[in-house]
Amino acid sequence: MKKIITIILLAMCITPAFAQKEKSGVTYDVVLTRVIDGDTIAFQANWLPDPLKKELSLRVFGVDTPEKGFRAKCPSEDARGQAASAFTKAQISASQKRQIILMDWDKYGGRVLGDLILDGKSLRQMLIANGYAREYYGEAKTPWCE
Repeated sequence: MKKIITIILLAMCITPAFAQKEKSGVTYDVVLTRVIDGDTIAFQANWLPDPLKKELSLRVFGVDTPEKGFRAKCPSEDARGQAASAFTKAQISASQKRQIILMDWDKYGGRVLGDLILDGKSLRQMLIANGYAREYYGEAKTPWCE
C-alpha cells in the first residue's frame, strides 16, 4: 500500500511539468498594435477598466526566440532576435484574419500567455518550423550564443 501511495504522490509531482506543455484557451478576434519581439505582440484591450492602459502583451506560449538589442548576450543572438521580430511582423502584415488564443497570465503577471493565429495558422508553429524559435516551457533556457 505504501508503494502505491508513493507512486501516486510521485506522479502528482511530475505531472505538472508535462501538463504545462498543453494549455487550453479561448480564441478572440483582435486588433494588433505592435510587435515587441519575435514571440511577444501587443493587442488592443479596450475592455480593461480605467486607468489601465487599453493594451495587453501576449507572450507566445511554448516558444523562446532570441533576445535583441541590449538583452542579447552576443551579436549573433541580437541578429537572430531581429530576424525573429521581422518574421513575426511580416507574417502579421501578410495576414487578413488575426486572432489570439488566451491561455493564462505569464509568470510575471504583466503579460498573457497564448498563441497568435494568423489566417488560421499558429505563429508558435511558424516560428519553430522556420527556425526562429525553440520550444520552451519554463525550464532552463538553451543559450543562443553558441
